Amino acid sequence: AAFISIQAFPALLDLPQDLEVGAVSCGSRHTAVVTRGGELYTWGWGKYGQLGHGNNISSDQACRVEHLVAKGLRVEEVVCGPWTTYVRVLE
Repeated sequence: AAFISIQAFPALLDLPQDLEVGAVSCGSRHTAVVTRGGELYTWGWGKYGQLGHGNNISSDQACRVEHLVAKGLRVEEVVCGPWTTYVRVLE
């Protein structure tokens, strides 16, 4: 199992340099970012699949949610709950 660092104060994001962040939402132990290009990146505790990567793996690294890209969906908004992540998309 991956060790997930819990931050009690702000920390720097490590995203690819060409990405511009449009929105951020935090759950109880995970975080999601929507880029201005409509991509979703998530990281943190993934025990319930809330990261959207099709598994229950946790990660301290921001990873793009490939399923949305493969479906040609552009993310407009993200809201994280305690153990969930909701996105509003455009086709």
